[in-house]
Amino acid sequence: MSKSAPDKGFELCWVEYQAINLRASVRQAYHHWSEEQVAAAQAQGAVRVNGVVEYGDIALRSGADISLLLPDHQEEAVDTGWKILWQNQELTALHKPARLPVSRTTRNLFNTLISLFRRATPHKDAHLLHRLDAETSGIIVLANYAHADKKWKKKLEHLIERKTYHALVWGVPEWKVSDGQYYECRTFLAEKSDSTIRSQMHVVTENEPDAIKSPKLAVTRFRVLTRFNGYSLIECELLTGRKHQIRAQLAHLGYPIIGDKIYSHHGHFYLKRLQQDLNADDYAQLGAEHHLLHAFELQLNSATGAQRDEVVIRDHDYPPAWQAYLCDTGS
Repeated sequence: MSKSAPDKGFELCWVEYQAINLRASVRQAYHHWSEEQVAAAQAQGAVRVNGVVEYGDIALRSGADISLLLPDHQEEAVDTGWKILWQNQELTALHKPARLPVSRTTRNLFNTLISLFRRATPHKDAHLLHRLDAETSGIIVLANYAHADKKWKKKLEHLIERKTYHALVWGVPEWKVSDGQYYECRTFLAEKSDSTIRSQMHVVTENEPDAIKSPKLAVTRFRVLTRFNGYSLIECELLTGRKHQIRAQLAHLGYPIIGDKIYSHHGHFYLKRLQQDLNADDYAQLGAEHHLLHAFELQLNSATGAQRDEVVIRDHDYPPAWQAYLCDTGS
């Protein structure tokens, strides 16, 4: 569900599945307005149903496409090309494009993964079961409604049995692997009080005195999939789920993810972006406009009892920024 933005303002789009009148539907999608304000917006031609300007409070048919032009609202341009990878009655696994935030930010209220999903599907009360950084692409799992969210959030470790990412990193690791297959990285991670980047996670000792909160053990299995000329494609299996775990550990090992503004170049480009936009030369040094980390595979067990109901979901839809690197023949 990817729509081009209007020349001015922001076009809020959704699909209506309820038996409901138009103005009630608009107020549910954009609750900041009264019915009188909706009528005033209609009088200015700001509301469309199936592409046609609608001035009255008509009864909607299920599946109607509604759009509302908000002339004074702007959002950061993002890739809204999400798609459903797998679904059952309670859960949905989605492909999230890189740079699409999963939930609202200061720059994006409506162009977020959860908002786009709610507006395009009958699941108007869907909830995120876990999160991905805005720049990370790949698989994310949602609960289709509030009851499913309550049921599965407390069983998330049972639900997500295996979580594997792919990362393109600078450098060519020659790890001494533990069993001929992977290198297991075990570190403690924490934010530090003296860090120049507030959100950055650091590899620390278990009793790090400068840690803002108690350090947490982070365990990841890394495996080199392909070695290229000066960079590598790495498989990363999370055995724990800590903030920025893969990014921080790979940087600590000397193999920062390509495009990572926080964990490569000592955070220089992250700090610069706080003051001004990055330019083409900056992105050339970073290697990409976003970090090249992709949630590639999830193994789910959606059974509630002793019987297993195992589902393996893979997402081969790497962002365009990956293509120049993956086209190399490798070794």
